[in-house]
Amino acid sequence: MAVVRSHEASNSTCYDVFLSFRGEDTRKNFTDHLYTALVQQGFSTFRDDETEKGENIKLELEKAIRQSKISIIVMSKYYASSTWCLDELVMILEQRRSSKHEVLPVFYDVDPSQVRKQTGRIAEAFAGYEEQFKADMDEERKIKLMEKIKGWRSALTEVAELTGLYLRNQADGHEAKFIKKIIKVIGDKLRHTILDVAPYEIGIDSRAEDINMWLQDKSTDVSLRAICGMGGIGKTTIAKFVYNKNFNSFDGSSFLANIREVSKQPNGLLHLQRQLLSDISKRKHKKIHNVDEGIAKIKNLVCSKRVFLVLDDVEQVDQIYAVLGMQDWLFPGSKVIITTRHERLLRPHQIYKVKQLGQDESMKLFSWHAFGKDCPIESYIKNTERAVNICEGLPLALKVVGSSFFGKSEDEWVNKLAKLEAIPHNQILNKLKISYDSLQDDHDKRLFLHIACFFVGTNNDYAIKILEKCDLHAKIGIRNLIDRCLLTNCEDNVLGMHRLIQDMGREIIHQESHEAGERSRVWHHVDSFSVLKNETGTKAIEGLTLDMHMLEEVGNNAKKRRYEEFCGKTSLLKHASSLKRRYLSFVSGQSISTTLRSPNDEDLRTDAFKSMTKLRLLKLNYVHLTGSYENFPKGLVWLSWHGFPLKSIPVEFRLENLVALDLRHSRLEQVWKQTPVMIFIYFYSFLSF
Repeated sequence: MAVVRSHEASNSTCYDVFLSFRGEDTRKNFTDHLYTALVQQGFSTFRDDETEKGENIKLELEKAIRQSKISIIVMSKYYASSTWCLDELVMILEQRRSSKHEVLPVFYDVDPSQVRKQTGRIAEAFAGYEEQFKADMDEERKIKLMEKIKGWRSALTEVAELTGLYLRNQADGHEAKFIKKIIKVIGDKLRHTILDVAPYEIGIDSRAEDINMWLQDKSTDVSLRAICGMGGIGKTTIAKFVYNKNFNSFDGSSFLANIREVSKQPNGLLHLQRQLLSDISKRKHKKIHNVDEGIAKIKNLVCSKRVFLVLDDVEQVDQIYAVLGMQDWLFPGSKVIITTRHERLLRPHQIYKVKQLGQDESMKLFSWHAFGKDCPIESYIKNTERAVNICEGLPLALKVVGSSFFGKSEDEWVNKLAKLEAIPHNQILNKLKISYDSLQDDHDKRLFLHIACFFVGTNNDYAIKILEKCDLHAKIGIRNLIDRCLLTNCEDNVLGMHRLIQDMGREIIHQESHEAGERSRVWHHVDSFSVLKNETGTKAIEGLTLDMHMLEEVGNNAKKRRYEEFCGKTSLLKHASSLKRRYLSFVSGQSISTTLRSPNDEDLRTDAFKSMTKLRLLKLNYVHLTGSYENFPKGLVWLSWHGFPLKSIPVEFRLENLVALDLRHSRLEQVWKQTPVMIFIYFYSFLSF
């Protein structure tokens, strides 16, 4: 038995459809036609096939079932004659019970009642199994076989009672029409769930029950509810879950994700406004010139439709106003959910505070990530209980810590648990650091810290090109980080990282030294400004970012949490396909009329970089430097300098190691006043000046 995947299925962690069937019955006819139809409709499909040997098929199948959204079970006359099929059926139904995995039985040439009552060919198959049971002289094997037979019978009864499709009753028995019907059913089911929710939805149903009842109460009141709680508790997961269940019941709906981060980006609020308008009107909105105009357009739209809106990760009240306006603008019956870490932000509105998972729920969630099933291996039960107690019901900690134990020996568990228990329970950042410590080599650790400090929210391909130049084996390293649940590859191929995990990475850097100039990475704008102003940088620094506009926003609040920072998304990858080995050449750019300096900006000296001999990553926004560039870092791989203040690039400016250069919104009028030494580099993408 071997695995065959649809050509359209990528390396992602999720299939649309898992196809279960008995090969001898339908492989070359009905199932093959169904598989082809699914692929042609764009559904990534996993099927097992008995034509090859050599793989550990059971583990592969378990993984594929977990990673699929829907299982189609093609019940044929001799399906029960295959113990592989029966074991597969049991696995599918276990996944259905432990998550929101959907199952569609397709009764091909067997009546559902025969499956339910186990008559006909099914009865013959079980008669054979029972003969084996009677003939086996080993009592232990007999007990195991008896339990298997019992489980198989129960699974067949369960699947026969599910809503399914029966060829004889559909399309007059015509297989082609029957397959079209199956495709339509699958399409309807997949389109219903439009947001990706956690793969193991342990405890979500009960926590979402009250919110679902509120969303379905048919009231004509306009109401708002806040989902509050600490980071990693599952606020966004619950919001996605209820959104998927209820968005079709409203005239319009929109889920605005990551508002805290998006609103910090250039034109971030405008982006959120455009998305809301597009989602509700179901057409693109390109032209919004300012936030006030966006608010007016939103007001005109939401006052005439019953809408359901989710504003995810809101940090300030003005973010709500910018993307929503006033509550009394909304059409009667509209509902709004806001997720936030700040419980006081939305008083006196009704607040739902997410509770931690209970002990049984925690055991299940931890076990899925540590063992790939909903309960621990028997010999690991006590250690699993110890690990679960340390996580104290926090879903993110259960996920991250559980994943770090996956595949480890019992001795490794004991050592890891001893370390984990030594950390105070209220220090979640340190708990999350266990996953960082589990990384197998320094390359992955350095890669994680670079991403945590500089590349969250960045296009994956763009980041890989830069980080590969830093000798970090970024492509495989990013996969390792994703496997360890330290990183996610979000929609649009953007690198994502949970805020708590990002904070953990930055805390690791902070603990390198009390002095910012002696740390390997300087990401906080206050620290960066201090290092450059006081010229305290050292050869320890590998990366630095300073945004003068963000520094102004910090203002007098110098004690603001050092982890809150601007992480700019970039659109450099628009030109990624043009990567070539070539001489550095420039297309004359159009000067952008913008104010490059604010009254509070200060000129800094280029000599501040003189000692930073290992600096590879530099991001400056609207920073003015004075002095000679003779001693400017020569090993830069990435230079992003929005608002570059000079009219030409100094001739002594060394660019030969760069793979990405971004000088948007600059005053550049000509490249060099004099002809520089010819530079021959890999040039990844150069944006307009």
